[in-house]
Amino acid sequence: MKVSVLIITYNHERYIAKALDGVLMQETDFEYEIVIGEDCSTDNTRKILTEYARRYPGRFKLLLHEQNVGGPENFDRTFQACSGEYLALLNGDDYWTSPLKLQKQVDLLDNHPEYAVSFHGAQIRYEDGSCEPARYRDSQKSISTVEDLLLDNFIPTSAVMFRACNFRSVPGWISALKMGDWPIHILNALNGSVCYIDESMSDYIVHRSGVWSTKDWRDHEPAIIQLFEALLIHLPCQYSGVVRRILQWRNFSLSERFEYFGDLDSARKHCVKSILQHLSLLCANIRFHRRADADATDFLPAYMKSVTSAKLVKTILRLSIEPLLKPYPILYKSLRTAARMMNISL
Repeated sequence: MKVSVLIITYNHERYIAKALDGVLMQETDFEYEIVIGEDCSTDNTRKILTEYARRYPGRFKLLLHEQNVGGPENFDRTFQACSGEYLALLNGDDYWTSPLKLQKQVDLLDNHPEYAVSFHGAQIRYEDGSCEPARYRDSQKSISTVEDLLLDNFIPTSAVMFRACNFRSVPGWISALKMGDWPIHILNALNGSVCYIDESMSDYIVHRSGVWSTKDWRDHEPAIIQLFEALLIHLPCQYSGVVRRILQWRNFSLSERFEYFGDLDSARKHCVKSILQHLSLLCANIRFHRRADADATDFLPAYMKSVTSAKLVKTILRLSIEPLLKPYPILYKSLRTAARMMNISL
């Protein structure tokens, strides 16, 4: 089998038919299978799937779970059921818009064994019409690397195709995360380049019941930090310095945001986590008698490398010590005097 189209779906009755139609319209000179994990939906999603399977016998491999297993487990089981040389991912609430999508991506990967991943442009569409359709990214370079993916997840899930041989099962640590597509893209990129096709061939739908799009920064940022904490453990050690600097910056930025909105407990927690990453980097520099990550982090944007010792000391004093001393004017005045002597403004 050349391609496995992997679809996971849950409560997508308003979208799943359009997703399936976009797969069935593909024009290819190879065979492809459609493997669908249906996670015990409470709406008519399963009924729609079984009706499509009846109308198109032999076209669908349905995994109809007897009970809800959750997104990560549903993805893993569906992944295990795929037999294609390449895997193309599709969420049950998105859809493909070009009948040549699969053919173009397969041709690219067949002709370029140095590419591990192929993806294309996508349009973001808002179900409620609150915003005009927009490109998933305004600009995208043609060839990307692991380092690029550590900075940003620029690959729409329903636009990606990758080589199944890169890994035969989803690592357990990915299943424990709140996001699964970004780490999969990163692991794939360890095996080769990521190639972009500059053509919009899928639509990403933003709707009220979306698992990710409806959440705000209070959910997004801690989930991203959880991802990078896992990457620190599971990526090759050559990426440790980069991941630590990203964790330092992400925790510090989140600390500032929580402080702005008055959640000082969460602000202190993430400031301390940023300090711990900072100390780990300092220890590595001392151990190797130089900036251990100097070359490895050259590609990081300046703002990610802007978290200094002074910034961290100033913030932790403001969040942790200053509130304790404010009721005691003499001690509080002494703290501010000491801070000025160290060129730290509170």
